[in-house]
Amino acid sequence: MSATAGAVRAAAMAGHTRISTQALTSVARAAAAEALGVPPHDVRAEWSDDDGLLALSLVSPITLPPLAAVLRDPGRVAGSGGSVWDRAVAAKADILRRVTELSGARLSRVDIRISGASVREGGRVH
Repeated sequence: MSATAGAVRAAAMAGHTRISTQALTSVARAAAAEALGVPPHDVRAEWSDDDGLLALSLVSPITLPPLAAVLRDPGRVAGSGGSVWDRAVAAKADILRRVTELSGARLSRVDIRISGASVREGGRVH
């Protein structure tokens, strides 16, 4: 690499890149919506500082198979990803990974509070 190419590369990397809280929130809501099987507008996200890292708190409903279908076929619970608890625990890790991957932000944790249930007929619940 020539000295000029190195100087151009260094100049292109100089400065700061910041991602707004609004952009991070949109990414977090989309990741949570995907993991919990709900529309992004149903997810509330808040950020807090956790010793220099970001802590993400989410409030969201979760999709469930119809209870009548579960009574007829208890295997629907496993087919939908498990219990609400199991799915929320799995979603936390998935959301942390996805938000970090998409934004580059360093998260310390993801907290989820399930606020309700959305019944979904048909195929697998995410």
